[in-house]
Amino acid sequence: MKASAFVYPWDVNGDPEAGERIAGLGVRQVTLASAYHSTRALTPRHPRHRVVTAEHAAVLYPPDSRWRGRELRPYAAGDWAPGDAYGEAAASLADAGLEVHTWVVLAHNSRLGAEHPDTSVVNAYGDRYPWAPCIAQPATRAYLVDLAAEAAVRPGAHGTELESLGWYGLAHLHAHDKTGGIALGDAGQYLMSLCFCPTCREGYGEQGLDAEELAAVVRAALEPVWQGAPSDGGWAGVEKLLGEADATATRAWRDDRARTLQETAVAAVRAAAPADFQVLLHADPESYHCGANAGVDPAHILSVADGVVVPCTGGAGLLTPFAEQGLDGGVLAANFTVVSGMGGHPGALAADAARARGLGATELRLYHAGLASDGDLAEVRSALAGL
Repeated sequence: MKASAFVYPWDVNGDPEAGERIAGLGVRQVTLASAYHSTRALTPRHPRHRVVTAEHAAVLYPPDSRWRGRELRPYAAGDWAPGDAYGEAAASLADAGLEVHTWVVLAHNSRLGAEHPDTSVVNAYGDRYPWAPCIAQPATRAYLVDLAAEAAVRPGAHGTELESLGWYGLAHLHAHDKTGGIALGDAGQYLMSLCFCPTCREGYGEQGLDAEELAAVVRAALEPVWQGAPSDGGWAGVEKLLGEADATATRAWRDDRARTLQETAVAAVRAAAPADFQVLLHADPESYHCGANAGVDPAHILSVADGVVVPCTGGAGLLTPFAEQGLDGGVLAANFTVVSGMGGHPGALAADAARARGLGATELRLYHAGLASDGDLAEVRSALAGL
């Protein structure tokens, strides 16, 4: 069962032992960040530092001339990933015998929202989410498609994994996040993630909705939730809060914008890539869900991309809707957190992998080789040796 470990360039560059250490885990592939959001990350084995602060979303290589004169364009990294940090790390990992794939974060960019606030999702109360670009807006879509193509197809890469290629919403691990005081549930999260920017207002109109009336319905539906009433789970909970007709119309607009963006971005990557370049999406099988694992329709996305990477740390059940479609040679990768300090269970990896394989998984993804402790990595090494 092929396994790949996620890695940042700063885990590798400046550490001459990094490549061999990662290869020694028993993985055949690394998924190396080429475009990433802001973060603060530990580097527990690096000889020169222990904490890296990526101050804003950035590309980790020099962007090319396609961005000249454009208002929306990627930001270069600062001293946390100078120059062609991706390229340097990729070469080192390839020298260690590892197959390198790019890891591209797309619709998740707080600096973009801060500098271009009109690009952000706007909720029914008028609050902007600067971390969440509205994927319905034409200029934002064009930016994301070109970023996907450029950041995915780096020299020597054998494939890519596209993260957050879909709607982002309220749920986001923002700096010192303080949004957990109300249990919104799936339904409340959906309502709080509906966008009311001018483009989405027009889109709701195309679905027969009046945007002002819809916003008022959303606010009224959420009022009991703010008072502590539990919201029902799943899409049925959304329909109960919003009404079946309104819920269906909003989902139709949002699903169309996500699906067509995914189609266009994957096509742009394929057009820029060499033959046999693999394109995967980080995905959730419920199309109304928002976040890094974009909500998708399993049948549709498996007809567009070469496969999906599915979050499984909380259980492997999300694999089933994809496996039921029939993979026809495609990839169904089960993604497990192997950092115990971040809720992972590296000691259970062998059992988790077996369970995932029984549910149809063809590959493993391990989050994250740079963040894990030596003890966690020893557990991973032992588990992969037995697979």
